[in-house]
Amino acid sequence: MIEKPLTPEDVEFVTTLHGEEQISFVVLMQPRSDQADVLLRAIDDVAIGELREAVREGDQPEGKEAREPAEMALEYSLRELREAGSEAVGQVVEDHPLDKLKTVVDDSGADEVIVLTAPHYVEEFFHRDWASRARHKVGVPVLKLFAHSE
Repeated sequence: MIEKPLTPEDVEFVTTLHGEEQISFVVLMQPRSDQADVLLRAIDDVAIGELREAVREGDQPEGKEAREPAEMALEYSLRELREAGSEAVGQVVEDHPLDKLKTVVDDSGADEVIVLTAPHYVEEFFHRDWASRARHKVGVPVLKLFAHSE
């Protein structure tokens, strides 16, 4: 599960986690949600010293407007994973992402789930982040990784 396009460093990291073993990915792209999350994201930005990002949180597309950027980010990420030698398919998930994640894990026989995300300190503190919530839902190990950031 990702929330922004994979960087080259992210791709290298996830494709080499298991050494030389051939890996396939089912990527679920979670677009930015509605206004309810803006405050939490702004607090996270302030917590890590990204004051400029906190100010711009309201400028990013959200909800239905975030669908197209999410689709482009997903396609880019899938292409990068394939070019790195992995099989990769995916989809944008807007409604009930944890239910969809559970279905994908069950249908694909996944060995593990990787949640690749930016730090979300407030959500993590209250165990409301995607990785914490997924651990109680999917029935396989959930690995939380922080996405590469400039």
